[in-house]
Amino acid sequence: MKKVDFLKLLPVFSLMSRLELDAVADLLEPRIYPKGSVIFNQGDAGSEMFIVHTGSIGLYKTIQNGVRRECRPFGPKTFFGEMSLVEGECRPGTCYALEDSKLFVLSGLNFFRMVWDYPMLGVKFLKAMTKDMIERLSKASGFLDDMVRWGEIARRRAVTDDLSGLFNRRFLEESVKTRFSRGFGECKKCSLLMIDFDKFRDINFTYGTMAGDAVITNAGAAIQRVVGENNIPSRLSGDEFAILLPESGIEEAMNLAKKLQEEIAALFLEFKAGPGVKPENVTLTLSIGAASCPEHADTETELFHAADQALYRAKMEGRNRVCCSELS
Repeated sequence: MKKVDFLKLLPVFSLMSRLELDAVADLLEPRIYPKGSVIFNQGDAGSEMFIVHTGSIGLYKTIQNGVRRECRPFGPKTFFGEMSLVEGECRPGTCYALEDSKLFVLSGLNFFRMVWDYPMLGVKFLKAMTKDMIERLSKASGFLDDMVRWGEIARRRAVTDDLSGLFNRRFLEESVKTRFSRGFGECKKCSLLMIDFDKFRDINFTYGTMAGDAVITNAGAAIQRVVGENNIPSRLSGDEFAILLPESGIEEAMNLAKKLQEEIAALFLEFKAGPGVKPENVTLTLSIGAASCPEHADTETELFHAADQALYRAKMEGRNRVCCSELS
């Protein structure tokens, strides 16, 4: 098939006469790309646009943390690379041949030559190209939705702990810092619970790390059930947890800690100490330290220290108890 006859089949050239198509055809350079070869890389200068004659062209974008996101491929009678050419921007992704492919290439020089030397031809071409791009974006709405969802997942992963489903240490510390900074030097009412699972290492040693992971996962769900929407539960590391109560005093914090102990103790967990051994029921207990602002602390550092000291006292006094800070 002659180049002009092929161009007639493309919607982007549907408004052009035979003479205009001949002019465009003279500006297009045919190129062959073997399977796997790169047409351009993400970040390259956008100096050409491409029309797929035969074959298939893949496109991927490298996004956060080096994740490679495959986009919709380009098949015969489609064009790509025009946005970077028109806008003078770098390539937003990498294009490569999914199979042996033949492309027609319009260089930037010839593109602008067509626009300037053949004004009516340029107007028709740009108008048709814009219409095609709008239709393409409409069809790609599913991909755009996926990107939005991916961004939301990435955002959640940045602030949550995968195993427990709770917030991570960084988010808790930033939340406490924000709570104090909003007070403009005056400490606002809030409380902090520091939590340890009693003899958690014994569970890992006796039943294995998978049992330990199961404890963390089930405990995370239990904590979520108890804390309510306005509080911030987090896993610090291992079996260490903490809960920020942004608007609660020490009495409310102590009541929540006791409810949490009851919820954790009620979990039904069975683990085997080894192959062929009968499963054993494991009951979990918590040691919890509680501290509040302004009763026990004036800064975020003091609040963490006060709650941590209360937790230490709970463990020294025999575990499975809630202790309030004695600092003031």
